[in-house]
Amino acid sequence: MAEAVQAFPLAELRKRKSVKWRNFPADVLPLPIAEMDFPIAEPIKAALRDMIDRSDTGYLGPFPEMFEAFQNFSQTKWGWKPDLNQMRIATDVGVGSVEVIRTLINPGDKVVLNSPVYDNMWRWITEAKAELVDVPLKENGMEYSFDFEGLERAYSSGVKVHLLCSPHNPAGILFTKEDQVQIAELAKKYGVIVISDEIHAALTFPPHKFLPFLSVSEVAKEVGICVTSASKAFNLAGLKCAMIITENEALKARINTMPMSFAFRASLFGAVAATAAYNDGRDWLDGALKTLDQNRLLIRTLIDTKIPAIGYRVPDFGYLAWLDLSNLGLGEDPTKTLLEQGKLAVNSGVVYSPKHRNHVRLNYGTSGEIIEEAFNRILRCL
Repeated sequence: MAEAVQAFPLAELRKRKSVKWRNFPADVLPLPIAEMDFPIAEPIKAALRDMIDRSDTGYLGPFPEMFEAFQNFSQTKWGWKPDLNQMRIATDVGVGSVEVIRTLINPGDKVVLNSPVYDNMWRWITEAKAELVDVPLKENGMEYSFDFEGLERAYSSGVKVHLLCSPHNPAGILFTKEDQVQIAELAKKYGVIVISDEIHAALTFPPHKFLPFLSVSEVAKEVGICVTSASKAFNLAGLKCAMIITENEALKARINTMPMSFAFRASLFGAVAATAAYNDGRDWLDGALKTLDQNRLLIRTLIDTKIPAIGYRVPDFGYLAWLDLSNLGLGEDPTKTLLEQGKLAVNSGVVYSPKHRNHVRLNYGTSGEIIEEAFNRILRCL
C-alpha cells in the first residue's frame, strides 16, 4: 500500500523558483497557483537525472513511448484504451487547446464554455479569435450541473466548439456518463466539436470514477477531442508536454493539418517525465491522493469548527477548494481583504465567472499545517 506523500516544510517551499513562491512577499502564504508542494515521484527524478547525466538536453521529436505509457495508464485506471495512432504531442494543455480551436474554426466563430470555469479557458477563446458563449452551470448551493436547455440553445445558434473542463475546475465535480453522452448527442446533432480538457482526471478520489469523454459512447468518439497531460497529477507543469487525442479518422485528419513545428515546441524533459510518471509513478500518485484526501476533509472540519459561514463542497478530485465567502463580510473583493489583512493569497472567483466575486479558489495541495494556517489567516480578517 502506498504511503502518503508529505509536503515540504514552508521554509523549504520558500526556496522554490516557481511563480507560486516568487509572486508574493515572504510574509504572504501563497495558495493560488495550481501546483503541489510535494516532492515529485522518485522514478521521475531518476529519469530526469539520467538525462542530465548524459547531457541529453536536445530537441523533442517523435516519442511513441509516452503514448504507450499513457495508453497503459488509461486502460488500467479508466478502462479506456486510446488509439496510439491518434495521439499528438502538444506544448501544454493550454497551447494544445488554442491550436486545436484555431484548426477547427474560422476567426469569429462561436466557442462555448461553462462558468464558473478555469480562468485561462476564457483567455484561450480570445487567443483563438473566437466569439465566447458562456452557458453557466446550474447551481444549487455548492452543487453544479449542466444546463442542457441552455447548451442546446447555444449549439443551435451556430457554435462550432464546446470547450469542456472535465473534471470541472473550480467547481470540483465529475460529470456522469449520462451527462457526457447527452453532450455528445447534442454535439453531433448541431455539428459541434467537444474539446475535453482532462488534465485533472488522474486525481479523482475513490469511490468517485472519472470517465474520459472519448470512452462514453461511439458518438463521443465522432465529436470529441481529448487534451491532457501528466502535469497536474504528477506536478510537472514547468516541463511542458501534453497530448491531443482523437478516436475518429476524420477528426484526426483535421487535427493533422496543424503545423508540423507545433509538436517541436514541447519539451524533451516533459516527454521523458510524463513517460516515467505513467509507467512507474502510480504508487506515488496513490500516496499523493491519500494526502489530498486528508486535506480536503481537513478543510471541511476547519470550516465546520471555525468558520461555518463559508460555503464548501468537498471536491471529487484534485487539490483546489472552491469556497463561498459571501457571508463573511469581506467587502467588494474578498481576495484583496485576505491579502492585505490576512497575508493570504488565493484566487478570486471573479476570474472564473463574473457573478462569483465572493468565491475564492484555494490550493490545498500542501501540508495540513499550511492549510490550518490559511484558515487562521481568514479568521483574522473577520
